[in-house]
Amino acid sequence: MREFLKRKNIEISARRYGIDALGAMAQGLFCSLLIGTIIDTVGVQFHIPFLTQVVAVLGSGEQAVSYTVGGLAKAMSGPAMAVAIGYALQAPPLVLFSLATVGFASNALGGAGGPLAVLFVAIFAAELGKAVSKQTKVDILVTPLTTILAGAALSAWLAPAIGAAANQVGALIRWATELQPFWMGIVVSVVIGIALTLPISSAAICAALSLTGLAGGAAVAGCCANMVGFAVLSFRENRWGGLVSQGLGTSMLQMPNIVKNPRIWLPAILTSAVTGPLATCLFHLEMNDPSGGLAAGMGTCGLVGQIGVYAGWVSDVAAGVKPAVTAFDWAGLALICFLLPALLAWLFGLFFRKIGWIRPGDLTLPQ
Repeated sequence: MREFLKRKNIEISARRYGIDALGAMAQGLFCSLLIGTIIDTVGVQFHIPFLTQVVAVLGSGEQAVSYTVGGLAKAMSGPAMAVAIGYALQAPPLVLFSLATVGFASNALGGAGGPLAVLFVAIFAAELGKAVSKQTKVDILVTPLTTILAGAALSAWLAPAIGAAANQVGALIRWATELQPFWMGIVVSVVIGIALTLPISSAAICAALSLTGLAGGAAVAGCCANMVGFAVLSFRENRWGGLVSQGLGTSMLQMPNIVKNPRIWLPAILTSAVTGPLATCLFHLEMNDPSGGLAAGMGTCGLVGQIGVYAGWVSDVAAGVKPAVTAFDWAGLALICFLLPALLAWLFGLFFRKIGWIRPGDLTLPQ
């Protein structure tokens, strides 16, 4: 069995499924649902006809569904996630292409917890497809049939339960954050901020649990505390290149240094513990973007987190939930996402450098 799994490149491990597949799923979600949301938001706010006009209509009569360019991108989120997962699992072409159907089915049946359902179902379908790939002379029939039928059957059986469970967990976190915004602001901000820097996908976690509302705002605060925090904290070592690569890219670049000296993470973690409750209790920062929480786990990466918050404001105003976007909203966004993380991480960093917990060169990025 071990020889068979090795020959089929089926590696049952936490890294393959919990890091590689999860990270790829977030990229697929980003390239479909989140990009579609950004396109729609830009089109509406800047009155760009090409981005707001209907480019496709499916069905007829009352069943007709109209799509803009952004709408088409958002509709493909399930297939995009599944294909991305298959790519991370190094699936052969026939398996990889068949996963588009599997992703559509599991995402549709998973409801609000669709991304988590796609993760489980696509992994199973991909590995099963890899197992039968090139085992017969009619591989072009057997492999797609096996992958699609297994994925569709598992979606029908498991996706609704996974989606409901993920939705309940997310609802519990959102409820707890509304009930105890101070303590949950700290917990959510610190945990999601840590997940952002670890080699796992904070965006996928936020999307799977639908972390919106105040919980989503706390998640944004934690991610920004790590990204902007590390960018400013390590400026003396990495200068402008490090500021941009970490502040607009990812704080995950510091993981090799964290492994060598975990104490360099303390300024960012402490910063997230401060900005999280400020986001929930003082500024009431909420993430209500149409992507269902994905942007909450992106922080300042390409300014996606901030675009997500703004998209949520626009949606709330259009729905009549929010009267208008105020100067206080903008001030809170700027302070939580940029100014406070930079200032607090720098101050915490000075203290830890002074007591010798952070030494010269500890934050230098690998070349």
